[in-house]
Amino acid sequence: MKLNHLKKSDPRLYKLISAEIKRQDETLDLIASENFVSPEILEVLGSPLTNKYSEGYPGKRYYPGNLYYDEIEELARTRALKAFKLNSKNWSVNVQPYSGSPANLAIYFALTKPGDILMGMDLASGGHLSHGHKATISGKLFKSIQYSVDKKTGLINYSEVEKLAKKHKPRIIISGYSAYPRKIDFKKFGEIAKSVGAYHLADISHIAGLVSAGFHSSPFPYADVVMTTTHKTLRGPRGAVIFSRKEKMLHASGFMLHEAIDKTIFPGIQGGPHNNAIAAIAVAFGEALKPNFKKYQQQIIKNARVLAESLKKYDFNLVSGGTDNHLLLIDLKNLDIGGLEAEKILESAGIIANRNSISGDTSPFNPSGLRLGAPAVTTRGFKEKEMKKIADWIYRLLIKKEKPSLIKKEVLKLLKQRRLKGRPLTNKYE
Repeated sequence: MKLNHLKKSDPRLYKLISAEIKRQDETLDLIASENFVSPEILEVLGSPLTNKYSEGYPGKRYYPGNLYYDEIEELARTRALKAFKLNSKNWSVNVQPYSGSPANLAIYFALTKPGDILMGMDLASGGHLSHGHKATISGKLFKSIQYSVDKKTGLINYSEVEKLAKKHKPRIIISGYSAYPRKIDFKKFGEIAKSVGAYHLADISHIAGLVSAGFHSSPFPYADVVMTTTHKTLRGPRGAVIFSRKEKMLHASGFMLHEAIDKTIFPGIQGGPHNNAIAAIAVAFGEALKPNFKKYQQQIIKNARVLAESLKKYDFNLVSGGTDNHLLLIDLKNLDIGGLEAEKILESAGIIANRNSISGDTSPFNPSGLRLGAPAVTTRGFKEKEMKKIADWIYRLLIKKEKPSLIKKEVLKLLKQRRLKGRPLTNKYE
């Protein structure tokens, strides 16, 4: 990536950015929420589209000069609906949220009021901070009821979810997680929400690519609102979109669901949208509509499963016993090593994976789990053979206690065969 102007005008920042690009190129990225965007997306993000204010929505802006931005935003909307096979008569989509947490907050404010009850999965079981965790604004402004996974199986106990819902009568029930390796029964969540008069919000930020490609069941037949970030498995820029039904609100007679969400995004919690990011979102959904995107998502699942099975052969304990999607969780309790220490050991060998809370943990800073994901390495061109090699490296580092410096040489050797250069590497999925 050329940064010629920056190199001359700000050499210090140029040096830092160049070092980060080199770091990405020379490390193995197993963080489940990260990916590499296409060169086209990088071009759009760095384009003059960033120069313009466009407060409002297409056709109803508060600044002049938005003729082309209106068309760009409409293109992003159209492609987003098409990527999930949605009819614009029944569904609306807002492509302006800056990221996932603000998008979730906007949904809460649109559908409830401070003090109302939200129900989401607790952090240690795989839920996201924005789903009502006490440290976040969602946990401070709303009364949060958190459900967990079964400690023995690592799976969602839908009967327990239903009991909690009937007991507490939440206004919103959230499905979709940041560290849950199994498929989600969106139909069951929809039924539970309907039985207690709650909205069903599906946060598919992690699995959106899998849903779009048909490798995970869709939440759309059973949810009132669906939110997703646009990176992770979607492989787009950092941003978020909110899909909402074009129906009347449950608890506000005469008001439409999608209109309430649009008003909460702007002018409720955001000002001018990031036009370069919206255009890049349009690119990402355009890429998701191509046939090779489905092959890419299929390979993500294959890679995650092979990694899981290979680790199990080395006697690693996996939360829920494996994976159905793009990520997996190692339970490190039997290895006498914490998640933070494991994370640091892997990083010193050039392998980037993050510590993660698992059921029973009380501290997110030094939990007992390690989360691994396949999206970024799949973009890089890795297949089953390479995933087995990664499992072997993790075994040698965490169980055999081999020197990270020795493993790092092997990691670099493999990465040189899969250099990013064009961000990402051109391979059969591109």
